[in-house]
This record gives sequence, structure tokens and C-alpha cells, in this order.
Amino acid sequence: MAATASAQNIDVSSAIANRFLAGKDSTEKIIIHSINISGNNKTKEFIIRREMQLKHGDTILAGRLNDELQKLQQQVYNTNLFLEVKVDIAPVESNNIDINIALKERWYIFPIPKFQLIDRNINEWLQKYHGDLDRVVYGVKFTHYNLTGHRDLMRLTLLNGFTRNISFTYFKPVSEKSLNNGFSITGGIVQNREFIYKIDTGNKPVLFNNGDFSRKVFFAGIGYNYRKNIMGTHYFNITFNHVSVTDSLIDPKYNPNYFKDAVTHKNYVDFSYTYQYINANNALYPLKGTIASVKLLKRGFGLSGGINSFSAEATYNNYWALKNNWFASVQLSGKTTLPFNQSYINQRALGYADVNLRGLELYVVDGVAYGLMRNTLKKKLFTINIKTPFKSDKYHIIPFTFFAKTYADLGVVYSKPSYQTTLNNKLLYTGGFGIDILSIYDVNLRVEYSFNQLGKNGLFLQAQSGL
Repeated sequence: MAATASAQNIDVSSAIANRFLAGKDSTEKIIIHSINISGNNKTKEFIIRREMQLKHGDTILAGRLNDELQKLQQQVYNTNLFLEVKVDIAPVESNNIDINIALKERWYIFPIPKFQLIDRNINEWLQKYHGDLDRVVYGVKFTHYNLTGHRDLMRLTLLNGFTRNISFTYFKPVSEKSLNNGFSITGGIVQNREFIYKIDTGNKPVLFNNGDFSRKVFFAGIGYNYRKNIMGTHYFNITFNHVSVTDSLIDPKYNPNYFKDAVTHKNYVDFSYTYQYINANNALYPLKGTIASVKLLKRGFGLSGGINSFSAEATYNNYWALKNNWFASVQLSGKTTLPFNQSYINQRALGYADVNLRGLELYVVDGVAYGLMRNTLKKKLFTINIKTPFKSDKYHIIPFTFFAKTYADLGVVYSKPSYQTTLNNKLLYTGGFGIDILSIYDVNLRVEYSFNQLGKNGLFLQAQSGL
């Protein structure tokens, strides 16, 4: 067996071709006679070959064969289309080989019932609202991750309850013979009973709730993507947005700077360009490699006033595989928005989604510029495989891999003095330790005990999924 990707694809090194290379000099040239693919019942073969750096007739130095086969494995796995990727080699002649890739496809259709918290995270829901079941959203999110076998994604969301959400997205990464160009379309309506309308001086979000749907958003957009090589993709998007709020929100009692102008609704267009680079063993839970991105966003047609803005943000994440199942990573990110005199809705910085310091999950730090560094050292402890009670060639075993980790984060947010809070315009730092549990579909449950500079500490639960 030359290379194997488990359901999590977390292996980052192995002597995958030693049997074939025995007795060969590292400078000898190995010729790829053919590359054979099996197991792709739904996915078109040319879509898989598009992701592979190696081609029929390529020549590899013997000393590079292991690394090249490992890279081939990660390139196919990072399509997120397969549970398992196995790479084997078969000698044809003394220095000619066939590469055989055996695949197990994922389930691509997910009609998932939703029972969703409206709070920013589970910690806020439990600590601030004591697990109030009235603060939930219910419905269904239907996703097909490989609609026509071209790695094209279709998602339909139908949610009701505390928040209403009717939205649609279709993304096709390749749409013509050269396999370099793709497109996307999206649209939807979202209505909120409750939403953050400002941050208090202690950096806790303040929520507006008058018992009705007091914030409504309509959006529609189109996108184009260009991908000449395997690791880098360019995305261009245009999105029209209509945002309206209830009259009372812009009263001085609440937040007259919500739109900056004294109006209850705004129509605006976002123009964005994003470049994404992925060269890692697992795009969703990387242990080795590099992931980076740059995003430029122009909001509105003007240069200032209202919600007109220009923002630039970037990330650079590097991951190292050390000895004895130890791994280290440094994740850097930053963003700035111009001009600095911005409406409230253009001042999101730290504390949203996963852009935060671990240990400050219950806080929000708004501003027009931020920098963030997250440092992690982890060790793979063990993997357990649990047999499923039903018969399936894909899901007869569910793997769970455990990592112990420690971490330390640094961050800073700049805001104008008129928006000064406890955590703005100063160095922020946190630390802690925890456990990551990685499973099928790259589901990652994080259990973390964190400390922050405010003298607060606590247990935090986070979950991520490749679905």
C-alpha cells in the first residue's frame, strides 16, 4: 500500500514506496506509466484528475516519490468528496510505475433538520440565557455537495422560529472544458427578532428585541472563480443587499450610528475579490502545510458617508508536523476598513464566528482594524474505531482521533476614541489547554479550558464540521 487517507486524512508522513525503492538511487528517474482511478461512482473522473499535480508520462526522482504520492493523496482528499483515498503503486518495468487510486465517496445529499441557537455560541446560550429553548431556530437545510458529479454544491435553507431564513446557493467550481472557470449564484431573505445593535463598554453584545421581526435582510449575488493551478483560486463576487430595521433602532436611545445616516434602511452593493491558497494535508483540519487568503471588499459606490467602505483582510496559517506525533501551528490574520469613521455595521472585528481569541468567546471587540495571532501546540494521543450497528461499506467504522493541545493567542483592535470600550486599542492575550476530537466528515469537537487577561477562566465547547 503506497498511501492511505483515513476518514480524517490526518497522517502526514509514511514510507509509502520503500518496497519499490529498495536498492534504487535517489537520483534515478521514475516514469508514471498511468494513473488509474476507481470507486468514483458519482464524481466525474476528469474532476478528480483536475486536482492532481501528477499526470501520465511525468517523471519523478526516486528520492521524491514518497512526497509526491503523499501530495497526490492530499490533493484528492481536499476536494471534500471522499471518505477515503488510497494510493497504491504497481511496477510496470524497472523504472515505470502505475499509480492506482481507490476512492470511497461520501454521502453527498444531506437533508438536515435544524435546531439552531440564535446566540453567538453555546457558552453564551448556557451562561446568559440558561439554555432557554425559546431562543432557537427550527427547519431544514438541504445540501447536495456533488449535484451533477462536477463537485458542484447546491444548498437550500428553510428556517423558522426566532429567526426566518429562506436562502439558496449554487456553486459550480468548473463549468467549461479547460476546467479553470466556475460560477456561483446566491439569494435569500433573513428576518431577525433579535440582533446585536451595539457593544457595551465591557465588550458584551447588547441585543435589540421588541418582540417582532425588527431586522430584515434581502440579498442576491453572482460570482465568478478562476483557478489555473491546483493550490490557488481567485473569486470575484457582486452582491446586492437590502437591510431594513425598525424605526426605534436609530433613535439616540439605541444606535443612531447603525447605518451612520438617520435612515431605517439601506440598499448597497458589495464588490469583492478573494484569493485563496491551500497546500495542506487536510483543508479542514490541517496538521502540515500552509493555508492563506487575501480579500478586498468595496461596499457601496461612494468613498465615504453612510455605509461606503473599502476593506482589506488577510490570513496566513502555517502548520508543522514535528516528531513523535507532535504538531505546531501559527495562524495570523488581520483586517482594516477605510475610512476609519464607519457605520456600526461596518465595524465587526474580533468575536464573530471563529475570528476570536480563545478565552474571549463571550466578548465582542468591534473596530475598524484588527490583528490576531493564534499559536497551538498539540499531540496526537490515540484513535479509536467504533463499529456501526448497520451494514455499510462506507460507514461500518466511525473513527475518533484525540489530540491534546495547549495554546496562546494575541490580538489587538483599533477603534476611534468615540467607540472606546474595555478591550479596544490595547494588547489582548489569552491561553489555555484542551482536547480536539476529530471524526468522520472532519467533524471537530473542541473542549477548551481558557484564561484571559481580565482574570476570567472557564470551559468552552466548540464544534466544527466539514458538512
